[in-house]
Amino acid sequence: MLKRGFDLVLTIPAAILFAPVLLIIAVLVKIKLRAPIFFVQPRPGRQALPFRMVKFRSMTDARDAAGNLLPDDARLPPFGRWLRKTSLDELPELWNVIKGDMSLVGPRPLLVEYVPLYSPEQARRHEVRPGITGWAQVNGRNAITWEQKFAYDIWYIDNWSIWLDMKIVLKTLRKVAKGSDVAAEGSATMPKFSGRSSCLSP
Repeated sequence: MLKRGFDLVLTIPAAILFAPVLLIIAVLVKIKLRAPIFFVQPRPGRQALPFRMVKFRSMTDARDAAGNLLPDDARLPPFGRWLRKTSLDELPELWNVIKGDMSLVGPRPLLVEYVPLYSPEQARRHEVRPGITGWAQVNGRNAITWEQKFAYDIWYIDNWSIWLDMKIVLKTLRKVAKGSDVAAEGSATMPKFSGRSSCLSP
């Protein structure tokens, strides 16, 4: 209940404060990337139960001659890269927090298709609500390996406190201001997870 209260006390004012920004970004996405404005995708939440996560769309639907989607790098235009670098594409997730699907802080919700690939230790990330930001995000985000990411997630679960959440929120704001650790070197997005047997210690 303490964590949920922390989420609502910060998220509801933030949603009101950022409402004009959300509207402006929605218009820009419509102009530059066309409809749909939002990227909505099922993601595993607490206990791995799926929910519909909402983000601003940052990629195009460009396809090759055979009708297959082009690689992520080819579908991520400069505007989309800017959205990701500034993390403004994540703002609609405030709605997911208010609904109770997500928390401000927690392991990032990954793809549903990854769930069967987790080791029992890695699957512990679903013991809590997923977060907009998390311990892994302020310790490398997409510039670290999958093993490191999962290790940070499990460390967070085992060491959670309201003070740790506050620390992560403050560190996240500094990271966003710098636009750092958005992707691994040489890649526009995090490479797909193919399954690992264990986590490393963070």
